[in-house]
Amino acid sequence: MKKEELLQYIGNCAQVGGTRHYNLSDGPGLNMRAIDVNTGSGLTYTVLPDRGMDISFASFKGTNLVFITPNGETHPAFYEPQGIAWLRTFTGGLLTTCGLTWLGPPVKDGDEELGLHGRYSTIPSKLVADMSQWIGDDYHIRLRGTTEEAQLFGTKMRMEREISSIAGSNSLKITDTVINFGYKKTPYTILYHINLGYPLLSEHARLIIDPIETIPATDIAKSGINEFRTFTKPQPDFFEHVFYHKLKADKNGNTGVRLENKKPGIALDIKFNINQLKWLTQWKMMGQGDYVLGLEPCNVPTRNRVVLKEQDLLPWLEPGETVTNSVEISLSEI
Repeated sequence: MKKEELLQYIGNCAQVGGTRHYNLSDGPGLNMRAIDVNTGSGLTYTVLPDRGMDISFASFKGTNLVFITPNGETHPAFYEPQGIAWLRTFTGGLLTTCGLTWLGPPVKDGDEELGLHGRYSTIPSKLVADMSQWIGDDYHIRLRGTTEEAQLFGTKMRMEREISSIAGSNSLKITDTVINFGYKKTPYTILYHINLGYPLLSEHARLIIDPIETIPATDIAKSGINEFRTFTKPQPDFFEHVFYHKLKADKNGNTGVRLENKKPGIALDIKFNINQLKWLTQWKMMGQGDYVLGLEPCNVPTRNRVVLKEQDLLPWLEPGETVTNSVEISLSEI
């Protein structure tokens, strides 16, 4: 319908989609801000401003899409930076952002103790704004927030994020602008940790992917190199398989990957650009209770910062330098 025709049927735009703002009121997420987005045509998702505008729950036409850890939506005040303690406050969900100056396994880089996957997702955003509005006959849902990873005498990184959907669609777009607002060059690493779970993920699911090159991260992953497109039932004592993919792309660098499952009749597509995000990390975890597929566009493989330096893979941003990334997630029935 055109806007003027639709408005005759409804008293409030919330009838057909939009946003709902609230604070969590129980458990480890107590007092954390949340924004539910309903596109009005089946896709719903929850944005967490206090976790860097990351996204926790997501569903399509009532079917869950994501893996949620036992922690659930956890307030960043509980963050523990040492070693792998990041996992104690890791929500999973549709998006956990890793970075902005390191990611991957813990390591000591000079005098810095770098814990698992960086600090970004434990930093509350500021200047959070709901910019949703009609543009012509389309209602555009737009959420914005600014997150700064900065310290005295240290790196000073800012990320301005916009999450957008159009009412009536089944997709969302994440647009990030990363800025080094300090006066020294700084390492720049980013990974979009998209965590897919049951029932979208099951032994009936299949990964549709077209890599130029696939590198297993470990010998255990190497043993599963021929099965990274398929999945099993939950397995006892399963140890994670991690693969680094370089994907084929069109002449403009656009590429993507799809997880489809004919049993619930759903396909999820992730689209990004290899000129911004050169790699796709795949985290295949088929454990009992830890049953998740991570599809993670990133600008570096998920190796620690020392290894990235040694392999000359670590990107840097000069003072004042800005980069922009875009990741789109869309759903369809199959």
